[in-house]
Amino acid sequence: MSVSRPEPRGYPGNLGLLLAEHAGSDRPAIIDLRDASRPRAVSFRELDVACDALARALVREGIKPGDRIGILSLNRAEFAITLLGAMRAGIVPVPINVKLAADMVAYILSDADAKLVFSEAAQKGLVPAGMRTIEFGGTGHNSFDRFLDPGPFEAFEPEADSIAIQPYTSGSTGRPKGVLLTHYGQNWSRRILAHTRGTTERDVILVAAPLYHKNALNAIKQGLTAGATLPLLPRFSVERYIDAIGRYRCTVISGVPTMVAMLLTRRDLLAKIDTTSVRTVMMGSATSSPQLLTELKTSFPNAEPLVVYGVTEGGPVPLGPHPEGKPRPPGSIGVPYAGTGARLVGGPSADEGELAVRNPGVLLAYHNLPEETAKRLRDGWYYTGDICRRDGDGFYYFVGRTDDMFVSGGENIFPVEVENLLERHPAVHQALVMPFAHELKGQVPYAFVVLRAGAAASERELKQFALANGPAYQHPRRVFLLPELPLAGTNKVDRELLRQWAADGTLEANHATTGAGNA
Repeated sequence: MSVSRPEPRGYPGNLGLLLAEHAGSDRPAIIDLRDASRPRAVSFRELDVACDALARALVREGIKPGDRIGILSLNRAEFAITLLGAMRAGIVPVPINVKLAADMVAYILSDADAKLVFSEAAQKGLVPAGMRTIEFGGTGHNSFDRFLDPGPFEAFEPEADSIAIQPYTSGSTGRPKGVLLTHYGQNWSRRILAHTRGTTERDVILVAAPLYHKNALNAIKQGLTAGATLPLLPRFSVERYIDAIGRYRCTVISGVPTMVAMLLTRRDLLAKIDTTSVRTVMMGSATSSPQLLTELKTSFPNAEPLVVYGVTEGGPVPLGPHPEGKPRPPGSIGVPYAGTGARLVGGPSADEGELAVRNPGVLLAYHNLPEETAKRLRDGWYYTGDICRRDGDGFYYFVGRTDDMFVSGGENIFPVEVENLLERHPAVHQALVMPFAHELKGQVPYAFVVLRAGAAASERELKQFALANGPAYQHPRRVFLLPELPLAGTNKVDRELLRQWAADGTLEANHATTGAGNA
């Protein structure tokens, strides 16, 4: 598909070389906190050498520019080495959500035609049988350390439309879509991330979001471009996150609002560290309540709360500070960067509607999905599916989604996925899933279930079934058993009536009569 995009002037080069300006430095680039008792500092020099060694090894294995490799792991230094090293060879890394079920991981690897998978031992069971896996931390023939081929490497020189990375994001039916992001566009993105936020070598950016997610990928691009140090937690833990803030004097912390809300509940731990080093708290991937933004100042008195917006396909940084220096109102996601475009379409006014963005970082296409590409990408504009509004000063605010997808603790959930999962239970005849407000997660799924005639199942049993057969974040937090789903005049399910029943206690009374247990 032909895509209209600006000439690639000013953003050339291989994205895998993003740390080039600091490659000779012995300052720590990454502090790998996978082993809490033995933090491992990797200098910029060591990181650069390791990325070359990974690129050489991939070429030795006959993997060619444009080929794909999978990465299935929690956060660790080897993840970043594989990501950047593959790019140096012109090979496209495909980072995969470790929370996905094995059949979904197999679909992604097949769709991408991955030639090789890099994985931790704990995730190897998700890799289809017969596919070669290089193990992070392993000791055998296919261990990461033995795979590397130390020595110099001349990086692949990308063209304007050469693909740098292929993350996967869910579609309107829940099936993952490969997002084709170019070296050219992501080089633009990393410069925006680093320079407009004033990132320098003095910054310490704490990363706990998973590296398969855009939030953490942005932090890696932002930090390494500017020469900052990145303490890298394997996964989010309130206790370890707070300890790292104090131990490493972090200046920038980031994550979804759920993570920040969880931090603020542990004021006992925050009181034991010095939080004055933190100058920025970045939050994205879900809405941030005004109360949360206000409470941040109590525990992080020197920090600016920064609500950031991005979609995997759209930059991912189309919005930022006001060009006239006007202060960003609480909850705003910013204004379009100079040289980029944003517009609101299909809404009730010119200042509210679906957000469409145009900038050098917009995806080239969806992998193997020409119809979806044509639907979302028109004349270089990416139609995000997000509803936003704009105030009189040009500041944008996120309102909601155009489809049924909702965000729970930073994870995208599609009701049809949960419904299909529940309906695999032998006792379930019909399931309807809707989002409900939650103090920490933003929204969580509730399920309304009709059992098969003569079948029996409790709320606890169905929740455990969902936990055992799908991602934990996707399981319904409440399951209400009904004799039938109420219909509206259109013969569609009356969702508003279900919400009313959930609010006024009607469904709790029904639980009491059916004996369904709450878990």
